[in-house]
Amino acid sequence: MLGKLSWDAIPFDQPIPMIASGVVALAILAILAWVVIRGHLPYLWREWITSVDHKRIGVMYTLLAMVMLLRGFADAIMMRTQQALAFHGQGYLPPDHYDQVFSAHGTIMIFFVAMPFMIGLMNFVVPLQLGVRDVAFPTLNSVGFWLTATGALLVNISLGIGEFARNGWLPYPPLSELTYSPGVGVDYYLWSLEISGVGTLVAGINLVTTVLKIRTKGMNYLRMPMFCWTTLATNLLIVAAFPILTATLAMLLLDRYLGFHFFTNEAGGNVMMFVNLIWAWGHPEVYILVLPAFGIFSEVISTFSGKPLFGYRSMVAATMAICILSFMVWLHHFFTMGAGADVNAIFGIATMIIAVPTGVKVFNWLFTMYGGRVRFQTPLLWSIGFMVTFIIGGMTGVLMAVPPVAFVLHNSLFLVAHFHNVIIGGVLFGAFAGYTYWFPKAFGFKLHEGLGRAAFWCWLIGFYVAFMPLYVLGLLGMTRRMQHYDVPEWRPWLIIAACGATLILCGIVLQIVQLVVSIRQREQLRDETGDPWDGRSLEWATASPPPAFNFAFLPEVSSDDAFWQFKKRAAEQTGSEEKPEYRAIEIPRNSPTGFVCAFFATVMGFALIWHIWWMVAVGAIGAFATFVVFAWRDHDEDIIPAAEVARIDRSNRAQRLLILREEAAE
Repeated sequence: MLGKLSWDAIPFDQPIPMIASGVVALAILAILAWVVIRGHLPYLWREWITSVDHKRIGVMYTLLAMVMLLRGFADAIMMRTQQALAFHGQGYLPPDHYDQVFSAHGTIMIFFVAMPFMIGLMNFVVPLQLGVRDVAFPTLNSVGFWLTATGALLVNISLGIGEFARNGWLPYPPLSELTYSPGVGVDYYLWSLEISGVGTLVAGINLVTTVLKIRTKGMNYLRMPMFCWTTLATNLLIVAAFPILTATLAMLLLDRYLGFHFFTNEAGGNVMMFVNLIWAWGHPEVYILVLPAFGIFSEVISTFSGKPLFGYRSMVAATMAICILSFMVWLHHFFTMGAGADVNAIFGIATMIIAVPTGVKVFNWLFTMYGGRVRFQTPLLWSIGFMVTFIIGGMTGVLMAVPPVAFVLHNSLFLVAHFHNVIIGGVLFGAFAGYTYWFPKAFGFKLHEGLGRAAFWCWLIGFYVAFMPLYVLGLLGMTRRMQHYDVPEWRPWLIIAACGATLILCGIVLQIVQLVVSIRQREQLRDETGDPWDGRSLEWATASPPPAFNFAFLPEVSSDDAFWQFKKRAAEQTGSEEKPEYRAIEIPRNSPTGFVCAFFATVMGFALIWHIWWMVAVGAIGAFATFVVFAWRDHDEDIIPAAEVARIDRSNRAQRLLILREEAAE
């Protein structure tokens, strides 16, 4: 009846996962109880859970990423403290549990922190920057988010029911085959990523279509903000690369469930085929993560330098060059696996070449700041911290692109340090810059500046203290994924790394405090104009937060830095402003389709993991029925009357005019 599921699946004999599961369960129950008791449930259902508004979905993606960051960082703290303590001993994490911790950490941080954070910011900002009212497929956008949330939920369920994978964040066979991993850990991994991968692919298709086909009048490709260009490149990579991941994991599922032998050498398969396929997805994935961050830094640096982005066209060319070259370097991830000197040389050279367009971007950002009226506010601090940190990570990457060096450093902590150097310094710093920069646009008030600066410095210093020692350890010969060790020269560096992780923890705590304090002081931090940073692109032309329809009138663009040009023209005009003629606006109707599909996907995924076949059928029928009901609905749009549009827009215009007159009087 329940397949492989029994009471033995709950790790009653392991206090750490039981305590962690209990804390998470109590927190969820407490939040649900508070929502129900305070009467917020109807509002949440109507305005958030069933919303198809790109802005709400973007905020939910970002919230999911920040919650999962806490879970992923908890795993990181456990790893760093375990290694600091496990000299001539076993530490406090048994080998079996330690293996699950580092596997969960990588999986969560890549798929459920970095990806949702970037997709969330793209969802929120891009339609506003393009001057349009929503993404191309609003309901599909909701489905994509909730499927991603399903994957995150399944990973967290593994904490208390069953186990997680023990073979790292990529499930290399033969270790991930049924013979060597007979438990459900690998199945949790595979099904959570298959389901969330569909959600990511849906988001990619949606955003590519939006950028290519839905832009306001006059917004040609070379007038788009740089964030829109990096969004386009990112989502082209998603559309091209994620089917490779889905197919690869599907083949591994067939090996495990139906006895196929795609990746079993002794039965006619090929283990190296898995490695080739997974990295054919995996290296573009690095740029799927970092390209949106490049776009964020372009927006932030231009705004806080008070200048147009230097070398805009070269930035566009560099972005699209990275998009293409990212598919030509995957083999540098396995130089040591016998491809041959010629093949290694070709991929080593390609890896060095891909550093060139990234260098172009760094110089353009520096030249943008040069001669500008630079304002060192928190978003710009994250951007400057990124440039310094990412350059170091990039140089170590080019170093490892030399095949002889890769032979020495392969599988060492040097590689771990490099990877975190570019992902934390590039992706997370970019996410935090974008989060701080666009927060007032999303919620109508700025984040507390002092606490934001303190969090930045804790993160920056903590990063260097935590990860620079790993470069040294890699050169000293320490391999990754070690649960304990006996080399005394390693221990001081591991203790320093643990101290760095503690500093990063302080940064996370300060970010939580910053959010709480900002909410409490929101009246003092209120953004009345919709343009708190003196921005340059169209998202700052709307109120903060923007209305459901974004723009009462779709703007007409005649140059790049569209909003900056609008402000210049407005300042030059004299006389009374003509009164516009408002019209009713159609917006997509909210739909529970995404949430209901995710519910059935969760049921189906859990059932497939535990081989509960009748439950699989229930989940499949429910998901199919949901799509049928959605397809047959009669009304798919709501209409906002012209009077309501006029009221909202006039209120925003009047507020902006009042603030501008007060500033002029001062």
